[in-house]
Amino acid sequence: MVQRLDTWLDQAAQQREAGSRVRRRRPLKPVDAVRVHDGDRVLVNFSGNDYLGLSGHPEVAAAAVNTLQSGTCGAGASALVTGYRPEHQALEARLAQFLERESVVLFSSGFLANLAVASSLTARRDTIVQDRLCHASLIDGARLSGARLLRYAHLDTAAAGRQLSRAGEGNALLVTDGIFSMDGDVAPLADLARACGQAGAWMVVDDAHGFGVTGPGGRGVVASAGLSQEEIPVLVGTLGKACGSAGAFVAGSRALVEHLVNEARSYIYTTAMPPAVAAAGLAGLERVIADDWRREKLRELTGLFREGAAAMGWRLLPSQTPIQPLLTETSEMALRLAEALRARGFLVVAIRPPTVPEGGARLRVTFSAAHETGHVEKLLEALEECRDNP
Repeated sequence: MVQRLDTWLDQAAQQREAGSRVRRRRPLKPVDAVRVHDGDRVLVNFSGNDYLGLSGHPEVAAAAVNTLQSGTCGAGASALVTGYRPEHQALEARLAQFLERESVVLFSSGFLANLAVASSLTARRDTIVQDRLCHASLIDGARLSGARLLRYAHLDTAAAGRQLSRAGEGNALLVTDGIFSMDGDVAPLADLARACGQAGAWMVVDDAHGFGVTGPGGRGVVASAGLSQEEIPVLVGTLGKACGSAGAFVAGSRALVEHLVNEARSYIYTTAMPPAVAAAGLAGLERVIADDWRREKLRELTGLFREGAAAMGWRLLPSQTPIQPLLTETSEMALRLAEALRARGFLVVAIRPPTVPEGGARLRVTFSAAHETGHVEKLLEALEECRDNP
């Protein structure tokens, strides 16, 4: 007999509760670049992805407002119907120039961009090889493509090469995050690119957390590794993190972009990014390009935190990026620690399975160039109090 939906939903809710996996949304209202109202409390936010502190930058906000005042709110249609505007074209051109790629196409989200790449470049006779800790959007894109999905141990280039050798006669795609969003570590791109060259595979890098944050001029981990468009033919990035706006892009050859525009269902059949969002993204990109001091400040804050947290005995992963996981033994401990920090004025969200592997519960501490040294020092003081008296 088929279960009633409400019965099934109740059982699923009970399972989440039993496993400390209940997630709830909080309506947070920004106070400034790093503080938020959470109910009746003001908290310093150490959980966002606004790495360069640009989401509230006056030039970014002004670009959006000016576009709204001179046009409409939404694009009104998909890009291939009537939704493609001069704001989209200008942002794509500037991104291509900045990233030293022939062409760029915009998407409304990183999830849609990753679905587009997998579904339009592979089919059932093909193979996709992925790092085991790839982002959910990369995994879902591979599954929806119909291609055979093979995964390799995290950051293990030799294992990636072995999986590539198992690919059949069709296309082979090797896919990896540039910086992994939960561990903060960096993929060995140069070694993986060599493995792809030997296997005749195409390489895809999702640099959502590296674009704007790392690399020469903020061009990301691919530029850090000195890899060309030929070596990394598909580069994905987002505008909702370092650029302080929203949306995403795929960069590569003109032929790649033309193919995505004509074949990617998640591009063809969705409303285009709002023009004001594209204008804000362009303004944010200009600040990414101009403001090297933001990246330098991020490095300083990250180093300060790592040194202080390690001295207290907290378990850290070897990340040198603004993503600093603080490992706990259980999901329950992660939740208790997050609540203890909230009581002390800090927003640091607990990350639990299935977002991370079993046994990998943590606080994901992230930094912004808008944080001050004092914010980090006070967070470390709070962590010391929590360690001794949670």
